[in-house]
Amino acid sequence: MSPPRDDVVPFREAVKAWFAISLQTFGGPAGQIAVMQRELVEERRWIGHRRFLHALSFCTLLPGPEAQQLAIYVGWLLNGVRGGLVAGVLFVLPGVVALLGLSILYVGFGDTTAVEALFAGLAPAVLAVVAHAVVRVGRSALTHPALVGVAVAAFTSLTVLSVPFPVVVAAAGVVGWLFGRWLPSVMRPRAEPESDGPPPLVPDDALHAEHPGHGHTARVLVVGLLAWAVPLVAFVVLTGTGSVFTDQGLFFSGAALVTFGGAYAVLAFVAQRAVEVYGWLAPGEMVRGLALAESTPGPLIMVVQFVAFVGAYRDPGGLDPWVAAVLGALLTTWVTFVPCFVLVFLGAPYVERLRGNRSLSSALTGIMAAVVGVIANLAVFFALHTVFEETTERSWGPLGLELPVLDTVRPLAVALTLLAAVLLFRARWSVLRTLGVCAALGLAAGLLGWPVA
Repeated sequence: MSPPRDDVVPFREAVKAWFAISLQTFGGPAGQIAVMQRELVEERRWIGHRRFLHALSFCTLLPGPEAQQLAIYVGWLLNGVRGGLVAGVLFVLPGVVALLGLSILYVGFGDTTAVEALFAGLAPAVLAVVAHAVVRVGRSALTHPALVGVAVAAFTSLTVLSVPFPVVVAAAGVVGWLFGRWLPSVMRPRAEPESDGPPPLVPDDALHAEHPGHGHTARVLVVGLLAWAVPLVAFVVLTGTGSVFTDQGLFFSGAALVTFGGAYAVLAFVAQRAVEVYGWLAPGEMVRGLALAESTPGPLIMVVQFVAFVGAYRDPGGLDPWVAAVLGALLTTWVTFVPCFVLVFLGAPYVERLRGNRSLSSALTGIMAAVVGVIANLAVFFALHTVFEETTERSWGPLGLELPVLDTVRPLAVALTLLAAVLLFRARWSVLRTLGVCAALGLAAGLLGWPVA
């Protein structure tokens, strides 16, 4: 890749800025993107608003966490490849460290009354957070009744018909493309707001396409494939093809390439495989893992680190369980985020060719509509394992979803779910603040002797 001839901003100053941003990346992609927009566009004036939105639109086309990819892209614009690497690494590093520590606490002390009560408060809040995500994404994605139909079809396909997640995403993309070709009125373009203030260092009108040639593509692919494959192959050679590390490395490498629509969308796919196929953790523990990821900085897809940690701890092979857990978590984090760097560095020089591409935009619109149904499916999965006891009558759906017996309702979970919903929808509290209140109430209930399990 051809980096800018000179750094747009001093590299040391850029590193400090990305580190400061990394400590504020709570609340999911919407909050993370808002933080970057405030810091980079409005306050520092390093990049123009339309240029920022153009970069974001490119990143939403890619699988993986769009907020982290946006950081990589802007870092590359400001300081070339090294800027993209620093921005992307710092964006996830605090979350990796924080979630690793919380995973250790969960595995080591998760069966204590205090920790159980804490998660009894967090899980209902997460359910409300996911429901809030359905509404938030739906408002922006479902701009036409036909797109509502795509969302309903996606939900039905996953929940009732057991259609695999990647198939749903691919089909939605095809449907969106067909809408754009035959029913263009379904696709409603969005106006880009104007930017005020002094001119940014990277102006909006400097969107020049680069043509680095085939050598650039080959170099990025070779380096990226080696960076992904070398650690994974090392684990396969040292631990065998049947080890938990091989399973996790291969599975999460594939998951990283189908994570269209953000973490909420892919969690349904991860939950199904991690719980039913590999048995790395129990259904309720997926909710707990997401609660931990919601409460730490960085992308929500970081929950896969928790999944890998728990799975490797319980199936360590010949290693010490704690060593296996840490290795599994780090390997999973590596294979999950390496593709983000490769995709951005590979596509950034060509991003201008995507501007105004109606076919690609239509396909993305179809996928985003389906994402609403996918997140709704995840909400159902979480609800059945949070609001109800594990006692069940019969199962249905691709995630092993089970119809609960009505007398197994958890009153505390219902009350906290309703409270979290009020705080998020009506009071407009932040996700982190809502999680904190519900966790404190769950802990108080446990200490007072109320049933929390």
